[in-house]
Amino acid sequence: MKDEVGHDLGEQPLADLMAERGLKPKDLVAASTEQLTHKMVTRAMKGRRLTANTMGKVHRAWNRAAEDEAGVGSLFNYEP
Repeated sequence: MKDEVGHDLGEQPLADLMAERGLKPKDLVAASTEQLTHKMVTRAMKGRRLTANTMGKVHRAWNRAAEDEAGVGSLFNYEP
């Protein structure tokens, strides 16, 4: 039997950082130059496990929207 990897990892640091700066998922979607959806950002905030590709899109959108060069580790408490 395969080891089950949890998909719900709890609220991520990204959610707190967005709240501190008054950012909403729509702000990250607007800042993104890639195909990023509101659903992807919301899932990232809530702690649903993301693929490395989606995590990268959210990370790059955060850096643009917040005008910040935060590392992926400061936005998420897990690795894809």
